[in-house]
Amino acid sequence: MTPFDQRRRDVVLGISALLAGCAGGPLGVVGAAGPPAPAPDIRVGDRWVHHISDGFRTPFTWDETQEVVAAGAAGYTVQVTCKGPTINVMRTEEWAAPGIVRVGTAMDLETRRFTTPLERYKFPLTPGATWTQFVDNYDEATKKSGQFNYFARVGGWKSVTARAGTFDAIFVNVLMRMDDEEFWRWPTECNYAIWYAPETGSMVIEEKESQYFEKGGIDAVAVRAQHSHIELVSYSRKR
Repeated sequence: MTPFDQRRRDVVLGISALLAGCAGGPLGVVGAAGPPAPAPDIRVGDRWVHHISDGFRTPFTWDETQEVVAAGAAGYTVQVTCKGPTINVMRTEEWAAPGIVRVGTAMDLETRRFTTPLERYKFPLTPGATWTQFVDNYDEATKKSGQFNYFARVGGWKSVTARAGTFDAIFVNVLMRMDDEEFWRWPTECNYAIWYAPETGSMVIEEKESQYFEKGGIDAVAVRAQHSHIELVSYSRKR
């Protein structure tokens, strides 16, 4: 078995374990039974602020503000501002519908243009539901086209406390195999644990873990690429 085949086998086995055991991802929690979570009613002026910490001993921190600045037949335009001690980034996302992204991020702060929109959330979020995509995209940061795999499974409900308050939230576990393979490393593999609250129309807590393996035989080293905690700080919705 080649190293590539071994890595693919590991990913398949990981997804199989998730499906068989209803694993909850990095948070290790699935939640209680409950109804589907409907798509949010998004309007111009809706605004969410999340605080993000990424790293290990001395993590980077910043606040990310998302604000809906335009809406029409084609969907929504969302302005995203990321500000922190070492980060100052502005970008724009385009949503065809709630959870359906034409332009936006997949893993980090990058901007990607999706050939077929990314189904970030497939509403209604029904406990036990799954979906998967092979997503063709163009990464504006690397100036490269590629395809990554996106797999999601919906768990159950739990009362979750963030800086913005306490909310009834439904769990979504996302697994991704990215399109960033190089001659010296295999693609990044991501495992994200998300708690989404219908009251806020957004996720309120998210834990991100990702890693890649260097190429070099059976002793290849796993390199941690992401260790993030994201928490809703405030939100404002026009109703």
